[in-house]
Amino acid sequence: QVQLVESGGGLVQAGGSLRLSCAASGGTLSTYVMGWFRQAPGKEREFVAASSRSGSNTPSADSVKGRFTISRDNAKNTVYLQMNSLKPEDTAVYYCAASRAPWGPFIREYAYNYWGQGTQVTVSS
Repeated sequence: QVQLVESGGGLVQAGGSLRLSCAASGGTLSTYVMGWFRQAPGKEREFVAASSRSGSNTPSADSVKGRFTISRDNAKNTVYLQMNSLKPEDTAVYYCAASRAPWGPFIREYAYNYWGQGTQVTVSS
């Protein structure tokens, strides 16, 4: 059973940056595809970015492409989401998730087996 704990959220002005961390315990991070999702008030949870097991593939949603970067440090059992040029529409609860599935359906919530509790990111205009 993998436990995921996100940290690094907070309040930031538009144009600012934040780095989210997701620490994993109870499992070896390198055996999981990792993803970040977010859920804004009144909206469905949506895919943000994913990382293959090695970190060589890191697709992201069009809405964050060029601004957000996912990375992982398997030795530290931690995944990161670097968020730059933040916009008010990035305001959401951000979740990290771990998947045992083969690399493929990384944008789908059903592919992920374990979820963190989420961390709030608020971007003021």
